[in-house]
This record gives sequence, C-alpha cells and structure tokens, in this order.
Amino acid sequence: MASHWLEPTRENLRGTFSRDFPPVLTVESGDRIVCSTLDPGWNVGPPEPFEPGVSPPKMQPRDPESDAGHCLLGPIAIRGAKPGMTLEVRILEVTPGAWGWTVSGGWPHVVHQRLGTHEGPEARLLWRLDADKAVGTDQLGRQVSLRPFLGVMGMPADVPGLQPTPPPRRTGGNLDCKELVPGSSLFLPIEVEGGLLSIGDGHALQADGEACVTAIECGMKRVELEIALHDGPLASPRARLQGAWLTLGLDEDLTEATYKALEAMVDLMGELHGLERKDALALASLCADLRVTQIVNGVVGGHCVLRDDAIRFSG
Repeated sequence: MASHWLEPTRENLRGTFSRDFPPVLTVESGDRIVCSTLDPGWNVGPPEPFEPGVSPPKMQPRDPESDAGHCLLGPIAIRGAKPGMTLEVRILEVTPGAWGWTVSGGWPHVVHQRLGTHEGPEARLLWRLDADKAVGTDQLGRQVSLRPFLGVMGMPADVPGLQPTPPPRRTGGNLDCKELVPGSSLFLPIEVEGGLLSIGDGHALQADGEACVTAIECGMKRVELEIALHDGPLASPRARLQGAWLTLGLDEDLTEATYKALEAMVDLMGELHGLERKDALALASLCADLRVTQIVNGVVGGHCVLRDDAIRFSG
C-alpha cells in the first residue's frame, strides 16, 4: 500500500467529467490518496474583508467549457480498473478548511421558484469553521455542529464529450449524500478504463435534501481516501456505513429515485441474506428507512438505510 499526496493546483483540477481526460495520478488498488481541495466555486481563499458582499479570489485561468462546474480534483486512474468492475472509496478523513459559505435564493432554480425566493438579491451566509471543535459560526453569530463530507466522488460514464458535474450518475459524482462521512465506504460501478475518479464539493454540513441548493460549501484542509477494486458489476451506487448499508436511487423524478433506492435495497437484502424478493420487501417495510438525499441537482436522489441490528437472524 502506498500513499499519494495530491495538491489542488491548476493542472490537477477540472470542472467536468470526461473519459478522455488524462489522469493526474495513477494508483494501485489498496493505495491511499491524501489531498486538500478547493470549494466547489473554485475559490482559493476567503473574501477580504470577510463580509457577504465581497467576492473571494478564484483559481485562474479556467476554461469556460471544461471548467464550467464544481471544482474537482482529478481524474485519478486506478491501475487494473475495467468496465464491469466496482470501485470502493473508503473514506478515512475529511477535515474542513477555515471558512465556508451558503447561498440561498436570487436565481430561478426550481426550489427558489416554488418557495418564492428567486427574485431579488441572494442571501449569503459566511461561516468560520472550527474543525477541532466541529462548530461553524456565521456572520450573525449563529452556530451549527459540523459533519463534513465530500459532495462529489465519482467517475465519468462511458459516453463521448464533456459531462457536467451537477447531475449525479450511476458512476457517482454529485451524490450529495450526507452519510458519506469518515468510516464509510462508497461503492460505484466502473464504466471506463482506469475508472478516472474525481473528488470535490466539500460540505462542512448539509441536511437531507440540500434544500436551498447549497450546503456549507468549503474547501477541505485534508482528505484521506483508500481505493479498492472489486470484481463483478454493480447496478447502482451503494455505501457501507458504520453499522448499516445504504442504497442510492437517482432519477429526474423523486418518486422514481426513491423506488430505485428501495429496489436496490431489496436486491441487496437478497444478496446478503438469501431472502426471496417478497420476503425482503416485507422486512424492508419494517426496518429499512427511505430518505431524500437531495432535490436540487436536476437528477435528484433518494436513499434507503438498513441497520445491521434491525433484523436478527436465528441459527
């Protein structure tokens, strides 16, 4: 096992996915990646002075096409990764930087139009982040407890051209699942040679749904991930949490995304426990929690969580 340090320098950053991007790093299965990241808006430092109306400095130059989306570190190739295999990303550490931001309203996203917050200026919260105490404090003195994670961990689909970062895919990307904290593992289907993993979109805190379209968006001071390859295909993203399994469903329709998360959980229960489909669904109805992952990325997400101790098998 080797550890690789990756800096968010201009040559290591992209704002889209593509199967054609050359890797900035190649690792072996079992290796660790240690890095820092910029926030999704390509900001390289806090605004000076630290006030909501002041624009922070950004990474330059940026290509208007390939750097159009979230600021992502990568892509990272995994030697031996082939289509039809599964990539496991083990999340060991996610430590936020010293500041972050949340923006709400002021533009015609479907959420803001529904809630009537699309007109007029945006509301902007600036956060000072204390990673040691896991506390964020905004410019009005309001405090929240931090639970940092990466909003984007994913690979390109096997299609030509540039792929935008906002919509998540079966190969991952902008999943915005708040459960992917240190101690968890994300499993993703691989569609292209080398996998080509990219990461970013640091969130110091986000609730299920990401209701205003942003979380506490922040750069990460330190991220440590362990990469592993597994033989065999995977239909959709899933995660191993501490003491639970999580399945993800993605679709433009939230009801359909929720059904997909449920179906994936029923399939997983069959894999883990040899349960017939109707039996698994009956137990899922009692013990597996369906939740909204996010409603803001165009392709929305639902997830289903089954705790290890929810069903006790005799013998």
